Amino acid sequence: MGVRRALVVGGGGVAGIAWANGLVVGLADAGVDITEAELIVGTSAGANVAAQISSGLPWEELFRRQVDSAVWSQELTPQGTPVEEVWEQVAAIHAEAEGDPMGARRHLGELALEVETVPESARRAVVESRLPVHEWPERALLVTAVDALTGELRVFDRNSGVSLVDAVTASSAVPLVWPPYTIDGVRYIDGGARSSANADLASGFERVLVIAPLPDDALGEQVADLIERNARVEVITPDEASLEAFGTDPLNAATRVPAANAGRAQGKSESARVAGLWTQAAELGR
Repeated sequence: MGVRRALVVGGGGVAGIAWANGLVVGLADAGVDITEAELIVGTSAGANVAAQISSGLPWEELFRRQVDSAVWSQELTPQGTPVEEVWEQVAAIHAEAEGDPMGARRHLGELALEVETVPESARRAVVESRLPVHEWPERALLVTAVDALTGELRVFDRNSGVSLVDAVTASSAVPLVWPPYTIDGVRYIDGGARSSANADLASGFERVLVIAPLPDDALGEQVADLIERNARVEVITPDEASLEAFGTDPLNAATRVPAANAGRAQGKSESARVAGLWTQAAELGR
């Protein structure tokens, strides 16, 4: 068996989707195809990206879907509490529950179930418009979500008996912003409620590339654990230009074009580092 590679894509809102797509295309511009991974893990925005980049769509078409208004997904504008205040509330919940992450997720799920947002069907329609293909790919793709009642992680794949659109919608159910999403009678919130990227799901792979629009402490711990298990890991986070493109509200659809362009430029600049991890592994696996 050759060297196995895993690609992990984390959450980051509409801006994160555009940036990560741009990043993948920028790396491809430089000759580094990270979609060749034996495993792709997607959380929240990253679940959308994972489905998009594993769809088989040509690079330029993937990029065009982020920068050309004629083919944009039909995004919704969050109503109610400003997004910055939501982030603060979520951070406070995790801080108060220090040492009990499951308890924090249950608390977050409880609050999410009480908040009135848009209908679940409206959110599903948004995700459906984002995905070029609505069937699971043949390759291994994992999509994460969190049970709103128990706080437990749920990992969907092609064998889960759940459609790709439903899985990605559940993974993208940002608590306090979008409605928890129902699958088989269970309400789910964003997979990012556990970790921005859930990189630990790549355990057992020798090379791991993490694209993290919004890194967090849990991601740092997961990466350290992967390295402890003898994996080579590289993490790409937004550079200064990309952070500026994100602005203060990554859920704002106006961030798409600047974030995609910044991601593509950063992908080119990161290509040598990623090639050292990725293409060398491919050569060793031959």
